[in-house]
Amino acid sequence: MATNRVDHVVTRGIFSIDGEDFEVDNNIWIVGDDDACFVIDAAHAVDPIVEGVGDRQALMILCTHGHNDHINAAVGLADALHAPIALHPADRMLWDAIHPRRAPDVDLEDGGAIEYEDLTLRTLHTPGHSPGGISFHDAANKRVYAGDTLFKGGPGATGRSFSDFPTIIESIRTRLLTLPSETIVYTGHGDTTRIGDEAPHLDEWITRGS
Repeated sequence: MATNRVDHVVTRGIFSIDGEDFEVDNNIWIVGDDDACFVIDAAHAVDPIVEGVGDRQALMILCTHGHNDHINAAVGLADALHAPIALHPADRMLWDAIHPRRAPDVDLEDGGAIEYEDLTLRTLHTPGHSPGGISFHDAANKRVYAGDTLFKGGPGATGRSFSDFPTIIESIRTRLLTLPSETIVYTGHGDTTRIGDEAPHLDEWITRGS
């Protein structure tokens, strides 16, 4: 069975950073086939994500980064699905602020491969929005799960703790915009887009700034 199934769950909750709270809708992407899947991000509520997985085996919970709105349901979800949690270690300080008594199970690293059947998700370290930002590239199906690194219309937010605008621009320029133009970008919030639709606007983003 081809592992090209992508399910989409949206949850709503609070993103907290630097003493401020924002209500946000988060995208959770469930990637695999009818038998098993990976869950990309674990935002706000366990039950809708468990429902999205259904009776499939959850192979791993993959965190694009450590901001609370992407990981606040991760421990409960891991317990419910009996699945390990993976995070880049550069975001451990963000993780530990939310889950001080439960460490992630797997350290993600640049250039790694997460595999199931004929599905390979390559881990691209794309810092800037946070130090440990990871994008998951599915080359065979021309998809990238970019978390909050790249949205429809530009880079993820910077100007907050542990974020940096030149760094996110470099990540986008060298790691994402070099992907084939038809690659679909599955984002952490909002609509999907394509690399070819975003690439022409890089200079505009740089001029606009953070």
